[in-house]
Amino acid sequence: MEMKEVTVVFYRREFKDDKWRNAVDEQGLDALFERLGKDLATAGVRLLRAEDPDMVMEIKGYGDLLNSVRLRSPKDGVGNMCLGHVIGRSAHLDLVEDIERGVNRTAFAPETIEPEGSDKVVCHNCGCGC
Repeated sequence: MEMKEVTVVFYRREFKDDKWRNAVDEQGLDALFERLGKDLATAGVRLLRAEDPDMVMEIKGYGDLLNSVRLRSPKDGVGNMCLGHVIGRSAHLDLVEDIERGVNRTAFAPETIEPEGSDKVVCHNCGCGC
């Protein structure tokens, strides 16, 4: 059986406030990708992590931080959606938790993600096309 791939892409971020720079827990992200990658592999999903330094997001708030993270799963029709589009509202403003939610939704319930262009999606003006 061929494994499905879900890729989490991080755009380069320029922080306008240290509050949001401190919201990025790199050690927590590393631990998440290690743990979640192993868990997903048992379900036939390969988790990939990538950086896109050519795309730059100016971070002025948590919504911008969510939008600087993109999820891709071409097999499921998820081309390059921002994390905010996939999860909607963040419950705790916890990037590690939100990425895990977004990855799991993309991997196991992509049909629940509003399609691009849907009138139910709230645009955050991130450039994703929603």
